[in-house]
Formats: sequence, C-alpha cells, structure tokens
Amino acid sequence: MKIILSGYMGSGKTLIAEHLSRNLQLPLIDLDNQISLIEEHTIADIFQTKGELYFRRLETRVLEDVLEEPISLVFALGGGTPCYGANLDLIKSHPEAKMIYLKGSVEFLTDRLFKEKDKRPVINHLESKEDLDDFVRKHLFERGYYYHQSDLTIDIEGKKPETIVDEIVELLK
Repeated sequence: MKIILSGYMGSGKTLIAEHLSRNLQLPLIDLDNQISLIEEHTIADIFQTKGELYFRRLETRVLEDVLEEPISLVFALGGGTPCYGANLDLIKSHPEAKMIYLKGSVEFLTDRLFKEKDKRPVINHLESKEDLDDFVRKHLFERGYYYHQSDLTIDIEGKKPETIVDEIVELLK
C-alpha cells in the first residue's frame, strides 16, 4: 500500500507522514524533500530560479517514480500536487494508493501559515494576515475538488500528531 498524504500547505503533511511512517514501520518519502535532493536546492530556490512550471513538471516526474516503487510506503505530497496536470489521475489510477486528505479550516491554516510565511515561496509576498486569509480561502475553494477526491479525510484541527496518526491507522484497517 502507498499511503499518500494530501492537504493544503500548513496542514502538517510532513510531520504526520513522519509519525505514520514510524508507527507503521514503512519507508517515508516527502515529495518536496525528494525534489530538493534531486535539484540540490531548496523549493524556494527552485521557484525563484526556475519557476513554478519547472517545479510542477519535476513534481509530476517524482510522483510517477514513487508510485512505481514496488514497496509499501508513506508519501507526503506538496499542497498543490494533486491539483496540477494529471497528478490526481495518476494517484487515483494506482491500485495500491490510498490518498488521505488532512483537512483544516481557512482560519486554522491561516494562523499556522502566517507564522512561517517567509519560508514559503508561494505566500512570502503577502503582507498581512488578511491577505493571507484571502489567499488561503481562494486556494482551498479552487483545490477542494481535488482534495475531496481522497479516499479518506481527517480533520486535523485541535489534534496532536499522534491522534491524527491513530485515526489514520484505524481507518486503514
């Protein structure tokens, strides 16, 4: 089985994937980390020097490679991964893939992201919390179609990572 975590940026995909990987004793691949390793640059540097389109093409290539791995694993996507090109179709057509949406409200995600917006190339230009709220609200509306095609949805608000992982493990049984 390939357990694929999706959700908006700031939803905790990487952190939950780390906990889930340990809990299930499965290898972990974080898409953004994998891309950074391949390119030998941070995601922010890739966006700045090569652009988002280059990043999205690379993202699809890495997604295809991971789905072809002949092992069970935990895979954390980037926030926009299922929303670009044929990525969602790639995931949904893979017989061993289980996509899990880590769902948070606009307010919850905005609060989380505002504290770290300077580290996130997609939102580092936003000046105020209100601008970020509008940005997140618009993106969640646009991406909802893709996220809601996940096999499972987990509400993440007010929960510790261990609780979220326990819910995922229980739902996968």
